[in-house]
Formats: sequence, C-alpha cells, structure tokens
Amino acid sequence: MKKYLGLIGFILLTSCQITETLTINSDGSGKITQEVVRDEQSYQLLMGEDYSKEEEYQDTTYVFKDVIAKNQETFSRLTKFEKEVFGKFNPVTVHIKKSSIEKHFKTTFTQEFKVVEEVADLLKTENYVSDIIHNYALAAEEHYFSVQYSYEGKVFKRIVKITDPERLKTEQARVEANKKYYASLKLVENFVLKYQFPLKIKSVSNPNAKISSDQKSLQLDFKITDCLYNPDSTNLEVVLE
Repeated sequence: MKKYLGLIGFILLTSCQITETLTINSDGSGKITQEVVRDEQSYQLLMGEDYSKEEEYQDTTYVFKDVIAKNQETFSRLTKFEKEVFGKFNPVTVHIKKSSIEKHFKTTFTQEFKVVEEVADLLKTENYVSDIIHNYALAAEEHYFSVQYSYEGKVFKRIVKITDPERLKTEQARVEANKKYYASLKLVENFVLKYQFPLKIKSVSNPNAKISSDQKSLQLDFKITDCLYNPDSTNLEVVLE
C-alpha cells in the first residue's frame, strides 16, 4: 500500500507546477503564497484512459486555526511540541479547487506575516490537517526535510534542512526508479520561486536566479523531481543593498 501511495504521490507531483511567491515589505512584514496547479496534459499522459473516468468536484476555502477549533478535543490531547508545530500553521488559508469537468485542479496556500520567520512549511499544511482530524501522531509523518525563512538586516535566507537522512535515501531511490519509468514522457514538473524585496538585490547565492530590471525581485526555476532528490538544492541566500 505504501508503495502504491508513493507512486500516486509521485504522479501528482510530476504533473504539476508549484509556484512559491513571497513579498517582503520595508518593515519586514509580507505575504507568501504557494500554488499547486495540476498540468492536465502531463496528468493525462500519466493516467491514460483513466483520465476521462475522473469524477471530482471541490471548491473549498478554510483557515488552519478553524480546523483546530473544530477538533479541539483531539488537539487538547496533543503534546506541547505537537501543539507548537501545528500552531505555526494557524494563520494559513487554504483554497482547493478541483473540477474534473473543467479540468482545473489547483490548491493555494496563503499566509500573511509580521516577520518572515513566522512562515509555516506550507506544503505540509494538508498533511497536518489530516493529522488533526484523524488523530495521527506527528511521529508517523514521513517528511524528510523542512523549509524555513529568515530576514536579518539586508540578508534573506530560504533554509532547507534534511530532517530524516534515512528517509531521504528511500525517496532518492524512488525518484531514480520513477524517473527511468517516465523518461520517455515530457512532463511538466516545475517548482518556481518568485521573491520580491523592498531593496535592490546585491547578490544571490544561486547563479540561475533571474533578477528583474528594477533589481528588487527574482525568479528561480527547478524541476520537482530534482527538489525531491536533493531538497537543499533550493536553499537560497539573497543579499540586499
């Protein structure tokens, strides 16, 4: 079953575009949005005849803190550590639009912040919602890396840390196997960072970053499979003037 679920997860990730848009204001506050959009042509290539049999519709918006409120009895039994982990997601808003008729599948995570250190690891949001609703322990999670942000003075950092080296090896083997299996298909699997700053950019640690003409924003593109194989390749340091 785990192998089957892993394959489904790989299919979903290798047929979509994830765009992370971050804006930091002059006072350090700002907003971050992560959009996960399914690329229909890629998904159809992967699913074959099952693509036309799909029947799904959902249009939902919720705030993470409301999930906690609705499941307060379960939440109250969690450890202090678990409450702190989930608490960071309180302000995250999630909008899910799925329509097999319109062939439109998109999930958007949004968080406004006073300081960028407050930003949650947004792509884990739905996993954690499921944990609270079904009373799953955090210890059972299979995440193997974490994403954090910092902004001190004129230096911004996107910090990716490997939290489970053994799990990383398992995922790397899975990525290698699946990449070979789908090598003949031209799939959309883009992970895009779009960052806007209050000051001009002096330097960027990743030489592939494209800096805008006003030098206050950048865009950096990756392949999702590369990010899964080597998550800390998306580490970034931006020095501002």
